[in-house]
Amino acid sequence: MAALLLPISLPLPSAALVEGYTPMEALKGKNYGKPRMSYSDYVTTPSGLQYLDVRVGTGPTPKPGQRVTIDWAGVTIGYYGRPFEARNKTKGGAFTGDDKEFYHFNLGSGSVIPAVEEGVAGMAVGGIRRLIVPEELGYPNGDMTALGPSPTTFSGQRALDFVLRNQGFIDKTLLIDVELLDVR
Repeated sequence: MAALLLPISLPLPSAALVEGYTPMEALKGKNYGKPRMSYSDYVTTPSGLQYLDVRVGTGPTPKPGQRVTIDWAGVTIGYYGRPFEARNKTKGGAFTGDDKEFYHFNLGSGSVIPAVEEGVAGMAVGGIRRLIVPEELGYPNGDMTALGPSPTTFSGQRALDFVLRNQGFIDKTLLIDVELLDVR
């Protein structure tokens, strides 16, 4: 014989308990004791950027003021490895679509996040460099529209925005692959 389950009504917490809760302001924006990961096969710069040359380029290296063309991909390291941009493709739910437009900027102009600026500065055309971007070298104030590159599709923008604006325990470290295509 099956047991009969009746709905049970539990008392809700009193308003005083809910109103009495105060968030710990001192913990906002902190890493909560989590040590920053470092990888032995990556180069660590004085700024804290870590990079690995996936493919070393054979072309010219850009100088400050020159216009560079890159293709890039981005993934949220600390939040389930969610991709927010894909190389060579527009970012849809399944990375499908036509070829995307490449990203252009003038090296040293301050128009891109510090990690991309620093990472591209030492590359040669044809190279691919993987960047581990700590929060302080990424998008300032959690705003992906302040500096480039930004995701090219709505789903990519949503994925990155969720991580950047989250005030909880989400690690905001990003992984960005950059391919240097051209220098002018």
